[in-house]
Amino acid sequence: MTTDYTLVTSPNHVYPDHPERPGRLEILQPRLKNYDAELSDTKPASPDEISLVHDPKLVSTLERICREEAPGIIDYAPTYVTQSSFEDALLAAGGVITCTRAVINGDADNAFAIVRPPGHHAEPDRAMGFCIFNNVAIGARVALEAGLERVMVIDYDAHHGNGTQAAFMQEERVGFLSAHQWGIYPGTGWIEDAPHARQRIINVPLPARAGDKVYEQVADSIFKPFVESFKPQMLFISVGFDAHWNDPITMLGLSSAGYFTLAQKVVALADQYCDGKIVFVLEGGYDPMNVANGAGGVFDALSRHELSQEADDANPYKEPDCESRIEEIRKLHSFS
Repeated sequence: MTTDYTLVTSPNHVYPDHPERPGRLEILQPRLKNYDAELSDTKPASPDEISLVHDPKLVSTLERICREEAPGIIDYAPTYVTQSSFEDALLAAGGVITCTRAVINGDADNAFAIVRPPGHHAEPDRAMGFCIFNNVAIGARVALEAGLERVMVIDYDAHHGNGTQAAFMQEERVGFLSAHQWGIYPGTGWIEDAPHARQRIINVPLPARAGDKVYEQVADSIFKPFVESFKPQMLFISVGFDAHWNDPITMLGLSSAGYFTLAQKVVALADQYCDGKIVFVLEGGYDPMNVANGAGGVFDALSRHELSQEADDANPYKEPDCESRIEEIRKLHSFS
């Protein structure tokens, strides 16, 4: 079993007192040598590759703003850019493309793109939510360009993957699911979104404190039948470690062990339905220890190991009962 990973730290993409900062990866980086995975060289995505998802006008505008007007804030999230941010974003997207091609070509069984800036909020015509380009959506498009007929993105960052949903709103070859905290940024991702795309675009809005038990129910009761019915040939996982219970900007309830269990479950789905083809893509997560522990769980799941570094970080809060919410979603998409 071979696992590749890419690492794009973007040290110059930084803004004073902003949670999306290079320090997010400072605990993870020295641990990477401990995992059964091989680092791949990354080259920047080309303008044509970015334009598989984004309007070329957005690309040229962002390039100009970064070079002529940065540093500065470009949306209310707040999303920032520096003079290096355009090149950093090209390299982050390139990291996902490198992983995607390695898995499709058989050079790796699976892969993990550890990249920043993140991407899942970026829509085809705008950067937003700390995101410049939509890395995972670009990876999925590259997979389709390579000849795959169906791919799926499962997003369990704490925030709704609005940009990925927008990128594939009319694309019948891409399934999309987002499990996220309801009522926080960006305010989208309700159960009844995208009524034209039942069983292809699924939103799982969860209440605060939903944690390991709820996410395991979601994986078994929604992820699994979705993959079974859509039959993707490759899975992309937008993994944000901000659904951890002590993330500084969200209020969900996962522990590091819960993240490991989720990773095991989606890897098992890839094994069963996608010939093992799966690429994880880092999104959010604003506590460096949570990022390090969560990413370690991803590597362990990809290499079919038990959790190699236990974290004593069980959720201290009582989880809400989400069975009725899960059943409502299952019925809406004809999974029950």
